[in-house]
Amino acid sequence: MANEIKYGDLIHLQNGYNDWAGGYLDTNGHRPAPAKYGVSTADTPTRGPGTGTWEVLSAEGKADGTAVISGGVIYLRNLYQDDGGYLDTNGHASDDQKRSGGRYDVSTSPGKDRGEGTGRWRIFAQTSSPTDQAVRLGDVLLLWNLYGSGSFLETNSTAGPGLYDVCTNAYFNRAADVTLWKALTAEA
Repeated sequence: MANEIKYGDLIHLQNGYNDWAGGYLDTNGHRPAPAKYGVSTADTPTRGPGTGTWEVLSAEGKADGTAVISGGVIYLRNLYQDDGGYLDTNGHASDDQKRSGGRYDVSTSPGKDRGEGTGRWRIFAQTSSPTDQAVRLGDVLLLWNLYGSGSFLETNSTAGPGLYDVCTNAYFNRAADVTLWKALTAEA
């Protein structure tokens, strides 16, 4: 199917908060090592060249061009300056985020796995058409980080330089669709 997301594809990720007004997953600002860039959402997927563009890579050894299947494990590589790093959990959520179930801060890292599972995400589609297990552009998605006992990628509180801060949370969709994401097509 033409709409399937395949390994090697470039995507934007739109957050579902407040009827899909949660912004687009974006790198924004340098972070101290071992992180690379901060991650928040932005009003547009193209705030800066490549900041909101993510390459989908297999964490299970599947070849580029292979369809991404719901439940598969992926890496997300950011294309800011062609090397924005890999989406990664790093450090604890802020005290405010912890009060609503927040577990870990999210940034990018120079390598795929800074620590065991920190850069690996299990991708789940709510459903798709046809229902053949493939993940497609426009499907409602959840991203589950594999660090420790795991947690969901979400928007949680306002961000300094961005629209909303991003962390992981123990709860699935704790409020207003903050853990829901849609993949949209992106150009190189």
